[in-house]
Amino acid sequence: MVKNQRTIKKRISISGTGLHTGVQTTVTFVPAPINHGITFIRTDLENSPSIPADIDHVVDITRGTTLGIKNVKVYTVEHVLAAVAGLQIDNLIVELSNSEPPVHDGSARMFVDSLLEAGLADQDAPKNYLEIDTPLSYSEKDRGVDIVVTPSDDLRITFLVDYKNPALGTQYTSLVNLDEEFVDEFAPARTFCFLSEVEALYEAGLIKGGGLDTAVVIVDVDLTDEKIEQIRTASGSKEKIFVGKNGILNDIPLRFYNEPVRHKAVDLIGDLSLIGVPIKGHILAARSGHAANVALAKKIRGIYEKKLLTAKYGKAKGDYLLDINAILKAMPHRYPLLLIDRILDIEPKKRVVAIKNVTFNEPHFMGHFPENPVMPGVLIVEAMAQAGGFMLLNAIEDMENKLVMFMGIDGVRFRKPVVPGDQLRFEIEMIQYRPSACKIGGKALVDGKVVAEGTFLAVVVDK
Repeated sequence: MVKNQRTIKKRISISGTGLHTGVQTTVTFVPAPINHGITFIRTDLENSPSIPADIDHVVDITRGTTLGIKNVKVYTVEHVLAAVAGLQIDNLIVELSNSEPPVHDGSARMFVDSLLEAGLADQDAPKNYLEIDTPLSYSEKDRGVDIVVTPSDDLRITFLVDYKNPALGTQYTSLVNLDEEFVDEFAPARTFCFLSEVEALYEAGLIKGGGLDTAVVIVDVDLTDEKIEQIRTASGSKEKIFVGKNGILNDIPLRFYNEPVRHKAVDLIGDLSLIGVPIKGHILAARSGHAANVALAKKIRGIYEKKLLTAKYGKAKGDYLLDINAILKAMPHRYPLLLIDRILDIEPKKRVVAIKNVTFNEPHFMGHFPENPVMPGVLIVEAMAQAGGFMLLNAIEDMENKLVMFMGIDGVRFRKPVVPGDQLRFEIEMIQYRPSACKIGGKALVDGKVVAEGTFLAVVVDK
């Protein structure tokens, strides 16, 4: 069944206090057009700067997910994004009157309720999906984090946490159907932390808007009179503070027997929305947090970008990404100066791997040199530049009307001669990306050995 893109029917606002910054904020959800995606707008700043909710704009993952562009930031966006993704909303503008959405009870439920009150509206365009067709994984052995993503007809999540604390222990949850389970079974799950973390968070200048009504605090250290006074002073709370029978501060009841792991799944849904497109896949996660979630989202985003390229240019018939026909569509070069034959792999704005097959029939061998054919070094440099240009062009909008012009070449070294019959492999990486100028570094290899290397300065200009 084909699903259409979705937004909301009307504007709606809610207000409250930011968890870490403690600022008073009003968040306003605004309908957005087809293919707009999710964006945050800081209405409190001059010109109301906009930040796309995608992985390229994640600037910090310390105790939450922070988005930023230049010096403009929005803190702790994961609960908003989880609500949006859980309701399968594709296009939405999120206006903020300050730097952080309100925390309320530490769950995504407030945002879900608000969006449902505004009403969900299907749009006249099919929803875009990324279908996971090959298993992939991410792990951090030092932290015991393991995530595996396998093919599935819909989004499914299986999550496991295990803590050396009797109030938590080992917990497991499984989400099979967003439509049927997210609103009632996952969105109300609140964030949690350990008592041992609270003082350090206050000292780090975080949780300025936190309290016993904004998170589940699990007691993992002795609650001495001194510790109680430290918590009361830091939080400004006048409540009585004690250890509950359930091992939770002030005996706050859980909404679900496994509420902490359910909230972990909610965070995962929010962080994975930064891919920019909903996925069809089964995610099996153990002990994952924001850092691992974002790293996984980056990995999946790379797969999505490659699928977009193959959809645009046509899938290659071999075990490589793009063939010469795709290169001809993207590059302005033609005989005798088109010097790359295939794209083996590419991550726009990050890296590209390309090859050139060197043949004796190329015209430069007529004069360089007739009795001892050697590929001119300047053409090897040009080929590396062309590979870098392909990477840049596929990282910008309106690429059909753009050219990549190179402004400088630094540190070029030639290690070995290249002769007919060799296959050149170009490995190019982005060193610095700016709209005004880019710096890339690359090397050319034959049979795994470097034959040339250098760095390049380039600019993208109108044709």
